[in-house]
Amino acid sequence: MKIAQVSPYDWNYPGGLRDHILHLSDQFMQMGHDVRILAPSSDSKSPSSGAPVYHLGRTVPLPFNGSIARISLVPAFIQGVRRILQQERFDVIHIHEPLVPSLSLKVLRLSRTLTVGTFHSFAHSDITSLPHLAYASASPFLRHYFRRLDGRIAVSSAAYQFVSHYFPADYRIIPNGIDLQRFSRHVAPLPQFMDDKRNILFVGRFEKRKGAKYLLRAIPAIRERHPNTRFIFVGEGHLRAGFQHFVAQRGWPDVIFTGYVSDDEKSRYFASAHVFCAPATGGESMGIVLLESMASGVPVVASAIQGYSTVIISGTDGLLTAPRSSEHLARAISSLLENESLRQRLIEAGLQKVHEYVWPQVAQRIMDYYCKLLDEHDAGIKMQ
Repeated sequence: MKIAQVSPYDWNYPGGLRDHILHLSDQFMQMGHDVRILAPSSDSKSPSSGAPVYHLGRTVPLPFNGSIARISLVPAFIQGVRRILQQERFDVIHIHEPLVPSLSLKVLRLSRTLTVGTFHSFAHSDITSLPHLAYASASPFLRHYFRRLDGRIAVSSAAYQFVSHYFPADYRIIPNGIDLQRFSRHVAPLPQFMDDKRNILFVGRFEKRKGAKYLLRAIPAIRERHPNTRFIFVGEGHLRAGFQHFVAQRGWPDVIFTGYVSDDEKSRYFASAHVFCAPATGGESMGIVLLESMASGVPVVASAIQGYSTVIISGTDGLLTAPRSSEHLARAISSLLENESLRQRLIEAGLQKVHEYVWPQVAQRIMDYYCKLLDEHDAGIKMQ
């Protein structure tokens, strides 16, 4: 079948949703299907993808849910969308974050074929937070568009609870996937980190909700018990310069900020780590980075937020700590550095868990859902 994958976010900026579409498209093409990607773009150069990409509209950065959403607000691409839909004649149009007021919403409005929406986002339970206020205020307007969806997917129970609060309906929960060819125990570590130091790794954007500052503030307590530690912060973001200044003022050695790294490099950073720390404060629907660490054979210390709790069972395949607590992070990380049997037990459990999330299995579940919806659609036409 011919499938459209639609992203509301700038195709030239890395992120979990873009990775999801890339992997899903690759899996569908391996199954023999024809895939096209529609996305706004700040540049015509694309990340490598086997599927052709239609670049539709320039983007602007908007703060949302503790992060930056780069979406297109320019209506000039509407004619281009209409032309592509008429030309390609897709069997299925799969829109990611279908209610985001940009390309996703425009495609949903213009679609005349089977349309599936995946909801990736999650917001804090505080109903006064911006995401809740945005959905609450816009839901009367968006409900008409929401009813145009033939199928609905949520990537986790947390994402389901958030969206269904405002748009109750039947949803299929199908998680994000993990690429076990890229993340595994067999990846070569980076030689510059293979000394007698213990490496504590953070991977993520430097923005408020990712919580990197809580790991930074935990460093003195960790080094009081384990002075032979190195802290590696992988990622980019507007808070990075301030964090580096914070470290420089204190004269802390072995605190490294790598900046942006490629996916291949990222897997090598995981392979070089002894403990991975994800101290996010909220807004995470699932946490694919946790699975990347598990697949790499690295034990995880993460915040006990709703999205992360859908992946980790604390004490079984990772350790969950109180959000926004450097003290609890320091205690959990130190326990893993001190207790090798606990470390190994969490590693082995994590390696088992990731097999529930491998991309071929995730893609097949989505394809089965497409086929079910198509059968129902065809049966409905025959009944008319």
